[in-house]
Amino acid sequence: MPEGDTIWRTAAALRARLAGRTVVRAAPAALERVTGLRVDAVEAEGKHLLVRFSRGEGRVPLVLHSHMRMTGSWHLYAPSERWRRPPHRARAVLEVEDAVAVCFDAPVVELRADDGAATRHLGPDILGAELDLDEVLARVRAGGDRPLGELLLDQRVCAGIGNIWRCESLWRLRLDPWSGSAALDDEALRGLYTTARELMLASRDRRGPDPFHRPQVHGRTRRPCPRCAAPIRVRPQGGQRRLTYHCPSCQGVTA
Repeated sequence: MPEGDTIWRTAAALRARLAGRTVVRAAPAALERVTGLRVDAVEAEGKHLLVRFSRGEGRVPLVLHSHMRMTGSWHLYAPSERWRRPPHRARAVLEVEDAVAVCFDAPVVELRADDGAATRHLGPDILGAELDLDEVLARVRAGGDRPLGELLLDQRVCAGIGNIWRCESLWRLRLDPWSGSAALDDEALRGLYTTARELMLASRDRRGPDPFHRPQVHGRTRRPCPRCAAPIRVRPQGGQRRLTYHCPSCQGVTA
């Protein structure tokens, strides 16, 4: 599943080609009503991607809301360029004068009134201009004691963190993914979300030394931990059985 940093880069690429331009063709039929409208903005909120359209004074703007989940992706093409996937897999097509944006295979693609409802349930965006850590902490504490590996994936607490960067954040701070959030004081929880933000900003901007944007434990089962050389392990965690990569030695995982 694309995480917040990937969705941010996707939004930036779409924004550069679509924002300020008028849609000359939209498909499928459910999206045809945006033909002739101007693209006002393309934004990422957590793992959600929003294409906003103006409809003139006095009319509620529209937004095309998409969520990639495990299968979706946005592509950009020149108007005459051959698509890299078959047309029947396209969930949304937005064509402007010199570009075609196509969303393939995304399970969530909806055109709706731009009233904020599509992302109202989300917590603060981990990649927002500023991260409201007080609000994040309030949401953590309101949810009771939870395993840290599950907590970091809860988009209602803090939006944008996915499987890669929750594993990397917990490894960097030597935290057991199965330990409870109640055992951490506010300063430690702030440090956890701050670390996730720093790692994801570095990945988003593709800057810094390799440890800041290359996974150290995620996807590295049985390979040596870069810190202590113990073999990296992986176990399913939580109701969705998300794979948690970790170092049992330096993260203190005993079970």
